[in-house]
Amino acid sequence: MDIRPIVAALGRHRIATSLIVLEIALACAVLCNACFLIAGRLALMRIDSGIDAPSLAVVALRGCDGCVNADVNARVLAAIRGLPGVQAAGVLNATPFGIRDADAGVTLDAEGRHFGGVPHFYTFGPDAIETLGLRPSQGRGFEAADFQPIENFLPTEAEVWITEAFAAHLWPGEAAIGREFWMGDYHFRVAGLLAHFARPNPGRSENGVAGAQWSVIVPVRDEAQSGVYALRADPLDLPRLAIAARDAVAAAVPEAVIDLDQSRPLSDLRERYFERDRAMAWLLLGVIAAMLLVTALGIVGLASFWVQQRTRQIGVRRALGATRGDILRYFQLENFLLAGLGIALGMALAYGGNLLLMRHFELARLPLSYLPLGAALLWLLGQAAVLGPALRAAAISPAIATRSA
Repeated sequence: MDIRPIVAALGRHRIATSLIVLEIALACAVLCNACFLIAGRLALMRIDSGIDAPSLAVVALRGCDGCVNADVNARVLAAIRGLPGVQAAGVLNATPFGIRDADAGVTLDAEGRHFGGVPHFYTFGPDAIETLGLRPSQGRGFEAADFQPIENFLPTEAEVWITEAFAAHLWPGEAAIGREFWMGDYHFRVAGLLAHFARPNPGRSENGVAGAQWSVIVPVRDEAQSGVYALRADPLDLPRLAIAARDAVAAAVPEAVIDLDQSRPLSDLRERYFERDRAMAWLLLGVIAAMLLVTALGIVGLASFWVQQRTRQIGVRRALGATRGDILRYFQLENFLLAGLGIALGMALAYGGNLLLMRHFELARLPLSYLPLGAALLWLLGQAAVLGPALRAAAISPAIATRSA
């Protein structure tokens, strides 16, 4: 079909044409970025935490005046391990989806010239590592001599485990075992790699989603810290034991304050942590649905208006031999051209909008694959929206159309 008559007709309705093109462009920009954000949230919610969350619970203390670590740990661990059904328990500083405890920037040289990123430092006692079931995918496990006291923040020299994701960031394409990094005066050597271990705040750290598994596991002696305790049990017994452990600890250490908000099964902590992400995904789905609905209504309204305005023209074409299929294809091609102009502009807006989000909200770069997907969806939407008015136009008989002048 010759598109010159269509272009000429659109040129005579520049304002309406411009408005619908801008509407489609805005819908394309919003659709591509919103779908990208939703995909990112869904991927984050599926993150492998590196631990068997359904089997684990946490008891956290917040405040214990005059307490000594070794004494508190002894009383707390005895109370927890004394509960029938508890398989293991240990002391640590934090867990995935819990309270963030020790984020710190690291460098690849002692002089601090080559910045390596901001991981989260976990400090685990030997029983905590067994309780969480951690095993390195590469390198060696910790030995008794690796568990050291803490000097202010961390051991000054330590053999550590890091995640494969953090190793790939620090030394892309290179072996990480035996490599060194620094955090001020603290010096660390990589003894092993963990396939996965999420930081307490995955997706909400300085490095966003990219740093969700930037974790460092530092072995420390139990008496070097106190306040957070992990326990392992059968998943069926865990909800009951989580409450029982909290009550037992409260009785064993009455001078301590139990953090009821953080003392719960890890599955509950994970579920609560991602509440905002789920809400954001549903909100963005609502925005997408609203934009598509408004765009579809705009296309239907404009096409219906043009059918009414072109009734005589359609009748003349029918009288000259145009079939219903010809009229239908005319309106579909016209909408295809409008959608094409809007989508071309919308792709530029989508990419520009993504650059702004990258600059101000640390969002990742929009993959180019989202642009053709958004374009295809809007083209299909346009064809579906224009179908009703186009069928009504194709149903106009030549006689009725010519008498309408």
